[in-house]
Amino acid sequence: MQDLEFAVGDLAVYPAQGVSKVVAIESRELGGQESTFYVLRVLDNNMRVMVPVTKSVQVGLRGLVGNDEIEAVYEILRTRELAVDRTTWNRRQREYTEKIRSGSIFEVAEVMRDLCLLRTGKDLSFGERKMLDTAKGLLLNELSVARDIDPQIIEDEFEEIFVDADPEAVA
Repeated sequence: MQDLEFAVGDLAVYPAQGVSKVVAIESRELGGQESTFYVLRVLDNNMRVMVPVTKSVQVGLRGLVGNDEIEAVYEILRTRELAVDRTTWNRRQREYTEKIRSGSIFEVAEVMRDLCLLRTGKDLSFGERKMLDTAKGLLLNELSVARDIDPQIIEDEFEEIFVDADPEAVA
């Protein structure tokens, strides 16, 4: 796998945390070995994260989505010809957690879509609602930054996409 190259000031997406800004690139000695780290500040909560440059691809650090990828995300959200998995919540939760941790915006979109569609047939549990909020927040964050628009516009688009599934799907 090839390492990604980010510079100070670049925006990157850190899995399960969202859009982050590279605020520094630092070298540190750990265990007698010199390592270089990206120092990230997560835009949503100002959390500081250090990612070894050599592990950036492995942990799922990536650049913001481009226009083609943005359209693919919306296509995933609009897809309705799928059977929502009715397996136990524990199994779905593990799958959804893996998808969110993958760092793939497409997999995060699948989690949001699946939970919004599942919500049409039953009330979501606390854990399901929390997972939906996480997926929605990550998508809102990245899409609003990538498109340079207000997050409320993205939220309105989500509501329009899921209005046929459930009026409260993304409320």
